[in-house]
Amino acid sequence: MNEKSFENNMEELEEIVKELEEGKLNLEQSVEKFEKGMKLSKTCNEMLEDAEKKITILLKKEDEEIEEKEFE
Repeated sequence: MNEKSFENNMEELEEIVKELEEGKLNLEQSVEKFEKGMKLSKTCNEMLEDAEKKITILLKKEDEEIEEKEFE
């Protein structure tokens, strides 16, 4: 399966937002773009959550306590 990267999904989402903001689409096209944008948004959110889980696992100490660190 060939999944798009987070960055590719965000670029596509930004393009959809731009098209919707221009207001040149008819109602049906706008709804289709909105639906696709919502799916992309959900996918990006899931990718971010997965990345956060991986980071949390990497930061676990040997005694199973989680060390919270701020991202810079």
